[in-house]
Amino acid sequence: MGHERPERRLSSRRAFLATSATAAAGASLLGQAPAVAEPAFGGPGRRVRPQRPDAELRAILREFDARRMSAIVHRLAAFGTRHTLSAQDDPRRGIGAARDWIHRTMRRHAAASNGRMTVELQSYLQPPAPRIPVPTRITNVIATLRGTGSSDRVYVVSGHYDSRVSDPLDATSDAPGAGDDASGVAVVLEMARVLATREPEATLVFAAVAGEEQGLYGSRHMAERFTETGTDVQAMFTNDIVGSSTAEDGTRDPRTVRLFAEGVPTAETPEEAEIRRAVGGENDSPPRQLARFVRDVAENRATGMSVRVIYRRDRYLRGGDHIPFLEQRYPAARFTEPAENYAHQHQDVRVEDGVQYGDLPSFCDFGYIARVAKVSAATLWSLAVAPGTPSGARIRTDRLTNDTDLLWQRGTEVDLAGYEVLWRETTSPEWTHVIDVGDVTEVTVPLSKDNVFFGVRAVDRSGHRSPVAFPTPLR
Repeated sequence: MGHERPERRLSSRRAFLATSATAAAGASLLGQAPAVAEPAFGGPGRRVRPQRPDAELRAILREFDARRMSAIVHRLAAFGTRHTLSAQDDPRRGIGAARDWIHRTMRRHAAASNGRMTVELQSYLQPPAPRIPVPTRITNVIATLRGTGSSDRVYVVSGHYDSRVSDPLDATSDAPGAGDDASGVAVVLEMARVLATREPEATLVFAAVAGEEQGLYGSRHMAERFTETGTDVQAMFTNDIVGSSTAEDGTRDPRTVRLFAEGVPTAETPEEAEIRRAVGGENDSPPRQLARFVRDVAENRATGMSVRVIYRRDRYLRGGDHIPFLEQRYPAARFTEPAENYAHQHQDVRVEDGVQYGDLPSFCDFGYIARVAKVSAATLWSLAVAPGTPSGARIRTDRLTNDTDLLWQRGTEVDLAGYEVLWRETTSPEWTHVIDVGDVTEVTVPLSKDNVFFGVRAVDRSGHRSPVAFPTPLR
């Protein structure tokens, strides 16, 4: 705790006003206008505003190419089937041929990184299990772009390269898997290409995983490996079925992507559940904070997209590769298209009653896929250049008071400028007010913790902001 800064006390409205000069100095450090103590809307702080993409991020997003992504989807579909149980040693057809092509593509992108991006085949032998009738080798293709900063933070983006038809055990029929999920793999590969030449402060992992259609096996292995090595994964996003903006009824929504983010944690302990039932927080899980962050940094003209956050872990009776990360207590969420067409996923390729079934590239909207890739890239890049989510955020409950005492641990980033406290009414889904508190690790805010929700986020000298940490009670 050698870097700990002194506490800032705003223990009453009068004291808060008296510290306005100090707050102004802290705001100047953060490159912002000074906080206003008594805005017209009531309560301390100022209105929360979205983070605008800086020049570097705008330049990154201009590099995304829908034609390249179309070529990726068509190439993956051309392997005939990418079923997890299909051939692994055929150079032209099956999941092995797709794996090797993705690996070569990742390595080609890595060659432009001056050695900072490495590529590996992460394999293991899956014993017989549901939808795995015989021992089967499952291989993830993973590219890792090492960060330049002082922390060991890691951010992961994935898509799954296996495919299927109507029968989940049919490993021989054509299963082009264009939308599900060559589209997600195209997002991952294009992100790896564009970002390989950049120098993020945190480490970025680009993963094409297998075994998703058989039971999330590849993603589960990857998440467990991260846990075994003690990796600090602060966010994971899967892009799964992001290929089309057209629904079954023909309506289009080409400027929206859904983001599924759970509330009650998948891996919640009984003790954590008891605290949540007592003080709330169902809408303040780490995935929900990530979802707010995504909207904050990725809803803008540079992406041309709106992010529709869905307060669920996933769709009804469905699942994706973010779930194994949630099981390992990593914050994770799922991007997916606005309205699925079920005739174009998990279907045998056929024409029936004049209707074309099957997950074919002809049903993909490659401009839409490119815009989804921009949302993913804006999110990961913004996470990687900002400070990490504050750790150890707590709210003191050891005394009865109408003020709120918050504390957290100081981050190790060399360009860390300070912190902001956010608050909102308990009925509001979004953070509404923010208070600049400077480079401190404890603050007293003249608002009752019983009436509003609080959060803490870090800010660097360039104005990049971290996701919000939701404080837990400290007695």
